[in-house]
Amino acid sequence: MDALSLLQARYGISDVSRSKSWSPLIEQLLEHRSVRHYLPDPVTDDQLQAMMTAAQSAASSSNLQAWSVVAVRNPQTRALLAECAGGQAHVAEAPLQLVWLADLARLEHLAALNERPSEAIDYLEMFVIGVIDAALAAQNAVAAAESLGLGTVYIGGMRNQPERVAELLKLPPKVVAVFGLCVGRPDPSKPASIKPRPPQSLQLHQEQYQPLSAQEADIAAYNDRMAAFYMEQQMNVKGTWAVHSAKRIAGPDALSGRDRLQAALKTLGFMLK
Repeated sequence: MDALSLLQARYGISDVSRSKSWSPLIEQLLEHRSVRHYLPDPVTDDQLQAMMTAAQSAASSSNLQAWSVVAVRNPQTRALLAECAGGQAHVAEAPLQLVWLADLARLEHLAALNERPSEAIDYLEMFVIGVIDAALAAQNAVAAAESLGLGTVYIGGMRNQPERVAELLKLPPKVVAVFGLCVGRPDPSKPASIKPRPPQSLQLHQEQYQPLSAQEADIAAYNDRMAAFYMEQQMNVKGTWAVHSAKRIAGPDALSGRDRLQAALKTLGFMLK
């Protein structure tokens, strides 16, 4: 797809124009799509190494490097992780599952080796640092994977049963799976599509946050764009994007087991003071 077609797909409209500020990287990022159907071809060690090189090039708060990742190729383990993630078939089928971790255990160990205190590890701020570090690293890895012709999809379902995931991956205390990432060669017979995004004016605020009432026109426009996308993709989504989003925050039952995440984190060694 050319740049204009990519922009039209991403914003779901036909009258979009390309910015004068442009680069091959921006064009590659516009190509991003969530891939849930893969060929059985393995992801090579060389490809994984390239993804890790990109991941480790991401920013890290105070260079604490409060993240790790477990590469899972074993089919039996992938199948068990798929069960933890709510039975998502692509978790088992993708040849590589990368489980991204907020990792405070290594920092605590470093402090112990140097006979220094580590009381700050138990505060919420440190957990947040671990989550952000993992997310930044993972997104770099995704961009690298896509540049190599691989497809990916994030798996938030790794948080459905964090204790079970920790058991499967033998995670020590103060390490938790933040999300998974399927990686593999996309199946050309079941191509993924570029999902439209909201107008930039909905999420880009100039100088100060715009009133929520002022965002309603953009929300309505995005509802229309997503309705057209759902129809094109023959997706059985009832209601608008706004209704679909509201259903996801309706109550604890909508969280797929993650309503008990705080308790699970404490079980895994995160005090969250």
